[in-house]
Amino acid sequence: MEVILNQENLKQALKRVKANKGAPGVDGISVSELPDHLKRQWPELRSNLLAGRYKPQPVRRVDIPKPGGGTRQLGIPTVMDRFIQQAVMQVLQSQWDPTFSESSYGFRVGRSAHQAVKRAKRYVEEGQHWVVDIDLEKFFDRVNHDVLMRRVAKRITDKRVLKLMRAFLNAGIMQAGLVSLQMEGTPQGGLLSPLLSNVLLDELDRELEKRGLKHVRYADDSNIYVRSKRAGKRVKESITHWLENRLKLKVKVNERKSAVSPPGERKFLGYSISPGKGRAWILIAPESIRRAKSRRREITGRSKGRSLEQVIGKLRVYLTGWRNYYSLNELPSLTRNLLGWIRRRLRSLLWKQWKKGRTRYSELRVRGVSKDLAAQTVGSSHKQWRISLPPALCIALPNRLFREMGRPDI
Repeated sequence: MEVILNQENLKQALKRVKANKGAPGVDGISVSELPDHLKRQWPELRSNLLAGRYKPQPVRRVDIPKPGGGTRQLGIPTVMDRFIQQAVMQVLQSQWDPTFSESSYGFRVGRSAHQAVKRAKRYVEEGQHWVVDIDLEKFFDRVNHDVLMRRVAKRITDKRVLKLMRAFLNAGIMQAGLVSLQMEGTPQGGLLSPLLSNVLLDELDRELEKRGLKHVRYADDSNIYVRSKRAGKRVKESITHWLENRLKLKVKVNERKSAVSPPGERKFLGYSISPGKGRAWILIAPESIRRAKSRRREITGRSKGRSLEQVIGKLRVYLTGWRNYYSLNELPSLTRNLLGWIRRRLRSLLWKQWKKGRTRYSELRVRGVSKDLAAQTVGSSHKQWRISLPPALCIALPNRLFREMGRPDI
């Protein structure tokens, strides 16, 4: 606890909490108010932490939509609790991270989703052409506190820190003004939750290594690579049994979530891996393409009354991040086709914005379309999506126009 309350560690924790910003918790205190609040309250808070008396406040629950449908429950701690969790996490992560498995990539310093995907690719290239996709059911909501704290207690001897971590787990959740106690789960949004998930699931990593199985884990998403479907089914059955009995975790029975399949048919961190002759190919998973189209359809919606410049500005923000994440894709036609689809959306957006009749004809003519083609296009009974195909709108609104307006290449 004394190391956690070291002045330099606390300064760094405050800096991180301020940089992360975030919404207020149940007490309504904002991040900007935290420094003044600490000046007034810190002597008492420090005394309570050193004596093992600190009591965290309940987290504020917020439901946020999931990309695949449904909602995810996010827990927002108070800014004071976030500050203390950050100070604890900094010390524990520096001690624990070097002890975690080499097959673990999520929530770790210097490790990334891209590294996890590349490792998975290597296993497929080595001949592991079947993947056991283990998806844990509501992992962060279902973590057994006793099972978790037994693992934590093997790593910490300071009872004050153990008591504090148990208090964070049991702080409860406030929703609609009512507080409900939590007997299981770690709040998604709590700064300690990612580290604690690695503590618990490191035992899964070690079990798989002991069995000689090649696997990659990112947070609660685990893929095990084997040489045959038969071996995969055997591994899935035994690991499911081990997880439920040893760690009290439940594996989803839904085949869409947990299954034994060729790696090209599964999604791992947004990618799929397709075996080829002598090598494997990293591709953007079909589900990720569908999700990207859905988001871009929202941005380029034709009924929102925005200018083309405004739409491209929003697209630029979204596409820059998307391009950076999916930069591992090794099949250019996937992004090329997606880019063509975006251009069609932009052309059909402009076509709808141009008024019918003379204005549309004038816009086409001034942009280099011949009289006959302009008249034929304006007189067409087709809707704007069909009109956005060549030739007229592609002449009037060429690809370079969108590039010059700031739409990034993907």
